[in-house]
Amino acid sequence: MASPAFTHFIPRFGAAATLAGLISLSGCQAWLDSRYADSVPPDSGVQPLKGLAQNVSVRRNASGMPLIESSSFHDALFAQGYVAASDRISQMVGMRLLAQGRLSEMAGPQMLDVDRFMRAVNLKKNADELYAAASPRLKRFFEVYARGVNAYLFRYRDKLPMDLAESGYKPEYWKPEDSALIFALFNFSLSVNLREELASLTLAQKVGVDKLAWLIPTYPDEPLPFDETDKLKGVSLAQIPGLANVDKVAGDLAGLNLSSISSGDNWAITPARARSGRSLLANDTHQPLASPSLWNYVQLRAPKFQAAGVSLAGIPGIMAGFNGKVAWGMAPAMGDNQDLFLEKLQRQGNQLQYLADGKWRPAGVRQETFFIKGQAPLREAVYDTRHGALLNSALAGAPLANGLGLALQTPDYKDDKSLDALFDLSRAQSVEAASDASREVRAIAVNMVFADAQHVGWQVTGRLPNRREGRGLVPSPGWDGRYDWDGYADAILHPYDQDPPQGWLGTANQRTVPKGYGMQLSNSWYYPERSERLAELAGAGKQDTRSMIAMQYDQTTTFANKLKAMFQAPGMAQPLKQAIDALPATDRAKAQEALTRLLAFNGNLAPQSADAALYELFLQESAKQTFLDKLGPQDSQAWKAFVTVGSLSYSAQADHLLAREDSPFWDDSRTPQKEDKPAILARSLAAAVNEGERQLDADHKAWQWGNLHRYQWATKGPQLPVRQAGGDHTTLNAAAYAWGANFDVTQAASMRFIVDFAQNEPLLAQNSPGQSGNPASPHYADGIDGWMKAQYVSIPLQSQNYDRAYGTQRLTLTPGK
Repeated sequence: MASPAFTHFIPRFGAAATLAGLISLSGCQAWLDSRYADSVPPDSGVQPLKGLAQNVSVRRNASGMPLIESSSFHDALFAQGYVAASDRISQMVGMRLLAQGRLSEMAGPQMLDVDRFMRAVNLKKNADELYAAASPRLKRFFEVYARGVNAYLFRYRDKLPMDLAESGYKPEYWKPEDSALIFALFNFSLSVNLREELASLTLAQKVGVDKLAWLIPTYPDEPLPFDETDKLKGVSLAQIPGLANVDKVAGDLAGLNLSSISSGDNWAITPARARSGRSLLANDTHQPLASPSLWNYVQLRAPKFQAAGVSLAGIPGIMAGFNGKVAWGMAPAMGDNQDLFLEKLQRQGNQLQYLADGKWRPAGVRQETFFIKGQAPLREAVYDTRHGALLNSALAGAPLANGLGLALQTPDYKDDKSLDALFDLSRAQSVEAASDASREVRAIAVNMVFADAQHVGWQVTGRLPNRREGRGLVPSPGWDGRYDWDGYADAILHPYDQDPPQGWLGTANQRTVPKGYGMQLSNSWYYPERSERLAELAGAGKQDTRSMIAMQYDQTTTFANKLKAMFQAPGMAQPLKQAIDALPATDRAKAQEALTRLLAFNGNLAPQSADAALYELFLQESAKQTFLDKLGPQDSQAWKAFVTVGSLSYSAQADHLLAREDSPFWDDSRTPQKEDKPAILARSLAAAVNEGERQLDADHKAWQWGNLHRYQWATKGPQLPVRQAGGDHTTLNAAAYAWGANFDVTQAASMRFIVDFAQNEPLLAQNSPGQSGNPASPHYADGIDGWMKAQYVSIPLQSQNYDRAYGTQRLTLTPGK
């Protein structure tokens, strides 16, 4: 049987050995269970652990979620470290190596370019700043958590989970600073604009700067960003060595980074709109489908502290959840705090120089050593400018001489108290206290929503740059100081709200600030449809637990009605009819059928729906009919860049469907005649039916959206079941796919929880695919069925209800000699 090596952290790579490793494990559960059974720590009995001061009880519910009870908070955090490692040691080690730029030590040379990229990004610098700024109290928490992780690593050093054991890599002991490093990686993954800026350069190389703005719209009611793309005029974009390689590695990194959160929802209902007269809160975050997901649940109970919710393996405490008085949840704020700068470079002897304000300056240089599994070590230089590391200096095949460099600027975190603030948030006893704590969270840009029984609140966190000029949507000329950062926005300007008169507040990655707001939060907003549907449902009548669950599982899109309105607009209906009539007879009938059905479609993207399948086929085919002639073929860098931009924020595809009749992209450059929007739409309608017949069935009424659109989890263990999916990127029950690529689900909710303050036990939670990252564990994928069926687990915070939820079986951790 082929070794899987380190397949979990390379779920999207095309390496044959990686895929072979994954495939070879299919159907091998019995082998896995027998060989690695002792890698799953017991759930009962007594385990002495050196480092504990007193006994700690660990009980688990039916989903494997732990309840840690201790007579001291330090012992509780020690136990959390031990339990987190028991469940997720492979994930913790992999994320640490990724953040350090050391994956090739485990996985070999195929990870070397990712390591080069991450060394250039230098998250260690961010982590060191965060850790240095933390209070002595927080450092002590990180220290005792690390001791718990190391107690596991010592005890199970010869009984590691499959992927670590098969790789031959021996994990180093955990350091307190490693938890800050995982937090820095989490923060880096929440920033949204790097891949879009790289893609914009590839698109500009293909179509020219003059047409670029048509491909990177910012929001439906905003003008195209010609003012932003104009700063690239006169720049020789062909002189960027290694751009394709940097772009590829950035995409690979998105697949590797299990802390990657592209989107998410959270909302809170005020008592006035709640059926019970008490507040409600809901939260979910969306990730690539992988086992394990980012989040694992934990409940901590110690004197003066109790909380339950989701945690990040490698970081002590609770990131989002409920503490008995306050519930809090987070979702990406789409904050743009990453900027690429194009730097003019030259070599003078052995020195690399860059141009800044009319003068040539020496680039900074540092030496990095890479230890690569199966190969000799490499020592390479990484260069940086006043704006940050030169990404294309760090990758093979991109020797830097006269040309353009790509410098990445990200915020510094000197004197940043985010680690303390997040702990204070988990202890807050009121919305006011939660609001005060969240205002101090600067290292991550999130929409923080919180609630107590009588009040709700929202706060945007983060450290967001003030740009002298420009919007940071595309790379800026680094030699021109007009585009430099001028400090950071004052936290007092960050958007917030409490107890709004409408009776609810919520976010779904939409633009949360009005045009012309006093700070630049972002120009990379996501599609508005999820937030529109949230407003429809939250504003309709009184809310309770049942309606909150229905909202989290809602699969209706508001984009369908917008599409119908476009088809029926006075300036479109007749020209579209004429364009359909001009099609060949076979395509004419199919286009007319498609139009008739889409005009009658109610927007419900249920997996069994034939009309939902047709609707999504039309969206996919219209992307190709509109843009492929100028950006294709489909395996080209330009097309992949176009798909990337549409996956990360509001896309040219949606923008063109609903407007942009004067766009140059409507004309098909492959034909002698000049096409317009009605002609392309007519073609797309016919193409949708043709493609449905090819992929599904000749009987159009027998189509099912779920037969095109499926959940499939990347896994390091036995293959998990493939399930039909409904919804898409515009539905609250998100199941995104890549417009212009295929229908595979790329993002879906990895966790959900609801807090209803009217209930005796307010917290309901759900995780997918499972609590454990060890394929030999019974909790590796046992959450999928409940996730598919909208089943939640009650997590009690009152001790008299523990036996019902967790049973009486327990693992007792005792002080070891």
